[in-house]
Amino acid sequence: MSMRGLGSRTVLYQQSVAASLGLYNNDFLSVDILHEKGPVTAGELSRLTGLTTGSVTALIDRLEKSGFVRRQYDPNDRRKVIIVPMYENKEEVSNMYLSLHTAMVKLALSYSNEELELINQFLRKANIVLEEQIHILNDKG
Repeated sequence: MSMRGLGSRTVLYQQSVAASLGLYNNDFLSVDILHEKGPVTAGELSRLTGLTTGSVTALIDRLEKSGFVRRQYDPNDRRKVIIVPMYENKEEVSNMYLSLHTAMVKLALSYSNEELELINQFLRKANIVLEEQIHILNDKG
């Protein structure tokens, strides 16, 4: 029950950040995916987000216009375009997360190093489980 609540609050927080930045939530989720994964092709971004290639093209256009990504030709195959995140260049994004970061650091300081290692281990494994479940759900659709 706590994991579900954390998940819901994370989604709500993410929606609030996206709205504050003037972005659609799915657009901002894609920015976060790119931040985590690094530069990827449009096809890979389509696979990671579950969006159609046409939707991803429109998404990339919006994010590029807003300065969150840039397109770059693949040096090994000029037919492919790589989507490069520009997340770090967006000070307003960093500022949005500063308060959360400060509060989470304060929370983390209330735990021992051993407890934090166990929590981190759980979160890493929970991320793997969630990614597996996303793939299972996407394969059914």
